[in-house]
Amino acid sequence: MWILLSLVAVLAIGLCMAMRVDSPNRKEASQLQFAQVQFSNLKDGTYVGQWNGSTSHVRDTKVEVEIADGKVAHFKILKGAVGKDGQPVKLSKGRTIEELFQAVVDQQSLAVDVISGATVTSKTHLKAFENALVQAGQ
Repeated sequence: MWILLSLVAVLAIGLCMAMRVDSPNRKEASQLQFAQVQFSNLKDGTYVGQWNGSTSHVRDTKVEVEIADGKVAHFKILKGAVGKDGQPVKLSKGRTIEELFQAVVDQQSLAVDVISGATVTSKTHLKAFENALVQAGQ
């Protein structure tokens, strides 16, 4: 019984410490702002956008966006919410970042609803997507 209680206490302390260490990165990511991207001015090519935290690199993201005929033709998550097999991982309520990106493409705007329960992860990926689109618009 004492061993079990000790193990639970060690796990709880470890979890609290991890949350405390990650707090600045979580705060930074949750406060991300997004620019207005002119989807009508995108130049053909393949662009890589990324977001790197300044306090921690736990949520660093990198995406590749392909523009063809002035429109988003394809996107791929290179780093972030993807599994080792390269497939997007299911986040809250089974939604993926690819679904979030598809909403951006469909609405031609970064002002989309983030994935509830994965707000910070959604925002970091959207920022990387925005950075790729900004390159495509230059």
